[in-house]
Amino acid sequence: MPSTKDLRDRIKSVSNTAKVTGAMQMIAASKMNRAQNMVRAGRPYADRIRQVLGDLAALAARDEDAPTVDLLKVRPVKKTLVLLVTPDRGLAGAIVGNLKRSTSDFIRNEEGEVSVIAVGRKGERYITQTGNDLLASFSVPDRPTLNDTVAIGRMLVDEYRSERVDRVVLIYAQFINTAVQKVVARQLLPVEAPQRGTDEVEKLEELDYIYEPSISEVLESLVPRYIETQVYHGILEAFASEHSGRMIAMQNATDNANEIVEGLTLDLNKARQESITAELLDIVGGVAALEG
Repeated sequence: MPSTKDLRDRIKSVSNTAKVTGAMQMIAASKMNRAQNMVRAGRPYADRIRQVLGDLAALAARDEDAPTVDLLKVRPVKKTLVLLVTPDRGLAGAIVGNLKRSTSDFIRNEEGEVSVIAVGRKGERYITQTGNDLLASFSVPDRPTLNDTVAIGRMLVDEYRSERVDRVVLIYAQFINTAVQKVVARQLLPVEAPQRGTDEVEKLEELDYIYEPSISEVLESLVPRYIETQVYHGILEAFASEHSGRMIAMQNATDNANEIVEGLTLDLNKARQESITAELLDIVGGVAALEG
């Protein structure tokens, strides 16, 4: 059994580690609450613009004279562009590993070429190490605004409009709740308008959308804003997932460290008791020898 000094040193070391992980847990919890509030605040707008876009796209499809919107055109997929959103730092549980695995599976299953735009240093390093085509990389602050992500959305739109890529897919960790984060691969371009039946489209016409000068020009202006919104909201979801994963990971690390301290304290008490017992035996033996 280790000496009492070794046990005390190890208890001190593990206790210091528990203090660090506990502090990181509290910081992650604070950031997680803020990120969750941002996600909840952004979801209604993201869902609503998706609904409006689907309504207008369905109405435009019935108008044979309306010109086709570039960002709604479906082309044969020869090259795919992936927007991969990952954390900048580790210690976030299994999120980074799940994102890497999902991205690797997606690239392997694609028949054509695949290029990647990385948001976050973990994704950038992974794509570089695996030898895949890294088209660009971005870094955004912990409290991103729409202005921080507009350049990313515009780059995606430009790449698709110029026909350098035929499809754009967003891969990120979707925030479900504090304990659950799900890796999602969502197609951004060409925009997939929801399929609607004839009756549903007729009901849309009864809503009497007011737009000018034409539905095609409205869509030409709306779709890029839609892409920017989806990119921004995806990054918010990824940040909320990252902070949630880090908080849970640090909580588990703190609990494990405390359990180790309890076990080491028990070993220390046993070692001290053995030392005391050995000293008592030495004293009793010495007294018995003197009396003899």
